Amino acid sequence: MKLEIARTLFVLAALATATVAFAAWEEPRPEVLSAAAQGAQCPLPRVVKAQVTAQPDRDLLLFLFGMSQGLRSSG
Repeated sequence: MKLEIARTLFVLAALATATVAFAAWEEPRPEVLSAAAQGAQCPLPRVVKAQVTAQPDRDLLLFLFGMSQGLRSSG
């Protein structure tokens, strides 16, 4: 196969790939949310209170401490 034919086929394949990628690209458009269209969305609560306080896992903290001690140089 001649080099010119190979180059032409490569360029056509690249253009076809770019065309398919451009056609498949779907990006949401910016839009303004109005009060009339709010029925389709869930209302957000004004104040969210945490019911459960997070407690650290003692085993995980001990594991992380041991790993950090193992990373120190012995010198």
